[in-house]
Amino acid sequence: MAQIDLSESMTRAERRAASGLAAIFGLRMLGMFLILPVFALYAEDLPGGDNHTLVGLALGIYGLTQAILMLPFGMASDRIGRKKVIIFGLILFALGSFVAMAATDIYWTIIGRALQGAGAVSAAVTAMLADLTREEHRTKAMALIGSTIGIAFAVSLVAGPALNRVIGVPGIFALTGILALAAIWVIKVWVPDPADSHFHTDAQANPARLVDVLKDGQLARLDFGIFALHAAQMAMFVVVPVALKDSGLPANDHWAVYLPVLLGSFVLMVPALIYGEKRGQMKPVYIGAVALMLAAQLGLAVGIESLWAIVWALFFYFVAFNLLEASLPSLISKLAPASAKGTAMGVYNTAQALGLFFGGFFGGWLAEHHGFTTVFVFCSVLIAVWLLASLSMNAPPAVKTRLFRIGTLPPDQAALLKMQLAEVSGVVEASVLAEEGVAMLKVSLRGWDEAAARSLLDAAAPAGLA
Repeated sequence: MAQIDLSESMTRAERRAASGLAAIFGLRMLGMFLILPVFALYAEDLPGGDNHTLVGLALGIYGLTQAILMLPFGMASDRIGRKKVIIFGLILFALGSFVAMAATDIYWTIIGRALQGAGAVSAAVTAMLADLTREEHRTKAMALIGSTIGIAFAVSLVAGPALNRVIGVPGIFALTGILALAAIWVIKVWVPDPADSHFHTDAQANPARLVDVLKDGQLARLDFGIFALHAAQMAMFVVVPVALKDSGLPANDHWAVYLPVLLGSFVLMVPALIYGEKRGQMKPVYIGAVALMLAAQLGLAVGIESLWAIVWALFFYFVAFNLLEASLPSLISKLAPASAKGTAMGVYNTAQALGLFFGGFFGGWLAEHHGFTTVFVFCSVLIAVWLLASLSMNAPPAVKTRLFRIGTLPPDQAALLKMQLAEVSGVVEASVLAEEGVAMLKVSLRGWDEAAARSLLDAAAPAGLA
């Protein structure tokens, strides 16, 4: 087994890979999020934009094309190369941005948004990150991408109204296209070429494990959760910008609402997340956040005509949203079988994208035919179902995942090593992937016998790796 110095930091190449690929994620997500707080108002002046159903479809169709193409793009990157697939996806995203910029009616805007979503490179980017980082640093690199997406969302809610004042929504679409082209430069020049591209169980979806993941009731609860979270998010942004304007706040001043509620939400969210992770209390923290989300949706349903009611509801919404957005991937990692982690995350990401589409389209339809209040009743029902499902969820184990390179092993030797590792004190689950030459362990946060595990791994490693 290749020896690992746990004090060793990421190499320069790993830092370049992680920062570059996180930048690509961030640039794409910034492009998607920037229009959220301003698009519904802009669409009012587009031919066909007075139809809330079409406005919701324009917002949500991004998620549909992304859900359809995300996993195929990831699998294509295994065959024809990561960079080729990522560059092609970014070109599609840029093309969609420029189509939406030049759109003269809501229908061309929908086409542009569909093309943006078709640039579904997230699975290919994740696979490339796995190619370019050692197992012991992969979680750190993935966390960097996750935090970049969160920052992009927060920045966009404040920057969107400010940019709208200066360049308008067509200018924002043009900017997103330029950002996508800048991301092509990042992938070509800054991100290193992988020395070896291959399938990574911890980072990629394996079709052979798909049925097992879909049948897992614990994971299904979390998949429905991310679906509901993002369905409610997209449905809200069909209505909230218009409601803020109708309550007397000019569109260009909406940042004055989003900035303080976002900052305040982070102040409350971070301690709750730390408490849940460090104390092994993620289930009550998680359920509390879902309950708070339900309260926020009910608050919007009854107070959508009052500026201050909207502000307070948005504050509680963002506390819950940020906490859930940060904790759900961690819960998937803890509850998914180690040998199906990548597949579980693939299903999770697809559910998230489908939620964006469903929430945008159905929220728009409800706003068009039954009024704004019914949108939040719909969101409340979704969140209430999620809350009820979460109550019976198993408490996530207080574990972390450790990966070790061991070299390719014969299947019988890999099976024996798996049994031996599973008996080590503090090892909750062991998986040995013979063809990939990787051992994946879920180990207790309260301590585990690492020395014993390393001894077994060293003994099993092929000559030259020990």
